[in-house]
Amino acid sequence: MDWNRLLSRARPGLSHQHPDNEARTDFQRDFDRIVFSSAFRRLQDKTQVFPLSQSDYVRTRLTHSLEVSSVGRSLGTMVGDSVIRRHHLQQVYPQDFGAVVAAACLAHDIGNPPFGHAGEDAIRVWFQTSATGQTLLTRLDKAQQQDFLRFEGNAQGFRIITKLQSPDNPGGMQLTCATLGTFTKYPRTSMLPVAPPPGIAFKKFGFYQDDADLFAEIAEQLGLVPILPGAWSRHPLAYLVEAADDICYRIIDVEDAFRLQQLRFEEVRDLLLPLTGEPDRAQHKMGQITRSKEKIEYLRAKAIGAIIDQVHRCFMDNEAAILAGDFAMELLDVIPAANAMHALKECGETQVYVSKPVVEVEAAGFEVLGGLLDAFITTVNDLATHGSAASPKSRMLIHLIPESFVGPSRIPSPNLYRRVLAITDFVSGMTDSYAVTLFKKLTGISLPTG
Repeated sequence: MDWNRLLSRARPGLSHQHPDNEARTDFQRDFDRIVFSSAFRRLQDKTQVFPLSQSDYVRTRLTHSLEVSSVGRSLGTMVGDSVIRRHHLQQVYPQDFGAVVAAACLAHDIGNPPFGHAGEDAIRVWFQTSATGQTLLTRLDKAQQQDFLRFEGNAQGFRIITKLQSPDNPGGMQLTCATLGTFTKYPRTSMLPVAPPPGIAFKKFGFYQDDADLFAEIAEQLGLVPILPGAWSRHPLAYLVEAADDICYRIIDVEDAFRLQQLRFEEVRDLLLPLTGEPDRAQHKMGQITRSKEKIEYLRAKAIGAIIDQVHRCFMDNEAAILAGDFAMELLDVIPAANAMHALKECGETQVYVSKPVVEVEAAGFEVLGGLLDAFITTVNDLATHGSAASPKSRMLIHLIPESFVGPSRIPSPNLYRRVLAITDFVSGMTDSYAVTLFKKLTGISLPTG
C-alpha cells in the first residue's frame, strides 16, 4: 500500500473535492462533522462499563470516545512525523495523520447499541433464539442471515457514518476515504467464500451486505490489498485506532472501578506502576500526592504516555509488514509492556466486567432489546404483508417508529432484509435510557402521563 493513496481526501458521494486550506483541512472537517452529529451526541447516554451509573465520575461512551480520540491524535501525529521522514512524503503533514486517526477514534463506538457489548450479544441472541427471529432468518440468504446472527457494532458504525447520518446525502456524512478506511478495523463482510487468513483484522466484520459495494469503492480509492472476495487488508492507521481504544479501556476501566470501589487502591497501583516505564520515579512522585484518587490519576496519565511511545515505535518497526497487509497482530501484543497490558485486560474480565452492578443491568438489557426487536420487527412485517388489514396493534405501533426507519408514509419496504435491517438500525441507535423507557411503555410497566 502507498501512503499517498492511503491519505485520500476523496469523499464518497461527492463528485468534486473542495479545496483544502491550512486553517482547516479535510481531515479536520471529518472530525467536526462527527462531533456535531446526533449519533455522536447519543453516546453520552450509552454504556461504557458501568451501565446507567448514578455516579457523575465514570465514563460513558461519549467521554470514552473523546479520550480515545485524544490518544489517537497523539499516536497518529507521532507516526505521521516518522512516516513522512522515512518516505520523504510531500504536501502532507504529521497533523494530517493525527487528524485522520483522531476522527476515526472519535467515531469508533458510534455504532454500539445500548448496554455496551452486552447489547450486541442481546441482538445476536434474539435472532438466534426467538421464534420471530428464527422464522424470518429462514427467508433470507446465508450472507444476510450472518449480518444479524453476528450483529456487530463496528459494522453498524460504518452504516451510521456512511448512510444513516445525513441519509439524504449519498455517502451519508461524506467523510474522507482516509478516515473511513482508518475507522474500519475489520475490512470484511460477515460471510466470506472461504475462511480468511488468521489475524486480528478478520476477527469480526466491518460492514453489512447492504454496504459492501460502498466499502469496495473506498478500498479501491485507498489501494487496500484485496485478500478475498469481500475482504481487504486493514488501512495501516486502523492499527492505531485499535491501540488507542485498547489503551484507554484497559487503563481507564480499572480507574473507574477504583472510583466505584470495585477495586482496591493497592490493586490498581500495582497494575499501573509497571506501565509507567519508570516505576521507582513514579512511586516517589506518588509519595508527594496526598489523596489516593489523585495518585491513581497520576499513574493513569504516566501509563498512557509511556504506552503511546511504545506503540509508536512498534508501528514503525513493523511498518513494512503493515503496508504489505501481512501484519496479523494487535500492536499492544508486541510492545515491551505487552504482559503488563494483558494483566490489565485480565483484571477487567475477571473482576470489573463481572461485578454485580454491571451484570444486573446488562442482563436486563437482553430483555429490553429483545422485547423492542420483537415488537417492532413483528409490526413492520405485519404491515408489509397485510397492509391495511394488519392487526390494530401493528397499525398503532408503527407510529412509534420514526419514518426514516420504515419508509415514506410509514410504508415498510417490500425487501425483508432491508426492512429488518432498518429496525435493527432503529433499536441499536437508541440510548440506554430511551430503550428502557420505551420498553416499559410497550410492556405496560409504566404509562405515559399527560
